[in-house]
Amino acid sequence: MEEIKNILNTFDVITLSEMDAVKLMDRTDTKFVFNRIELSDILNQLQPFYKVLEVNGNKVSKYESLYFDTPKFEMYHKHQSGKLNRHKVRFRKYVESNLKFFEVKFKNNKGRTIKTRVKQDQIDNIIQHQAQELLIKKTTHTSENLEPKIWVNYTRITLVNKNSPERVTIDLNLHFVKDHQVKNIDNLIIAEVKQDKSSSSPFLKLMKKLHIRQGSVSKYCFGVITFFDNIKHNNFKPKLISIKKITHDTIRNR
Repeated sequence: MEEIKNILNTFDVITLSEMDAVKLMDRTDTKFVFNRIELSDILNQLQPFYKVLEVNGNKVSKYESLYFDTPKFEMYHKHQSGKLNRHKVRFRKYVESNLKFFEVKFKNNKGRTIKTRVKQDQIDNIIQHQAQELLIKKTTHTSENLEPKIWVNYTRITLVNKNSPERVTIDLNLHFVKDHQVKNIDNLIIAEVKQDKSSSSPFLKLMKKLHIRQGSVSKYCFGVITFFDNIKHNNFKPKLISIKKITHDTIRNR
């Protein structure tokens, strides 16, 4: 991790207050997964083109998210079956800034991700007050038919394109928590390009150059599969096989 931090110290910095210009709450997302061994080289090549978000002196930030679903995992199953016009519902804590939000993510049938949120004083196991109002406004669910399922925690590096409205998030140290049990996913990096619309992206060009293919993975769905043995996940099996191969690779072989 020290090597990663040293590389990030060579980046120009953007502050949390300056991030308002690139919130991208309505956006297109493009995901990639690769082995952590590749991260240093990737960051070095991105350094001329991006700034790094720094929060209270930290360029690597901790995220903690509590996901909700129906008792029968309706939101998970919609994702598993490939349906669009689907939601994810969560509380999220940004550890370094101590900011907490209730968030609703909507993936529409045009492939765009729309996120809405309200600030929270604390994270609860029930959805109430302003969070409940947002839930009812944005989904067909009510707080009574949702329950907390799993914590999805990781550390994130956020890069911001110097020349266009684009963010790149790079997630590492992924681990899932349920009932005080922790399951770590070692060596996996999940990177996501977030744009208002498709435009020239140094990150996307680098992925093409390195032959790292686009590959979507839902951290929530991955966590559900990890903890719940009897959950249907046939459509995720190719992705799980790919992730297993990536996390066990020690040298690039593409």
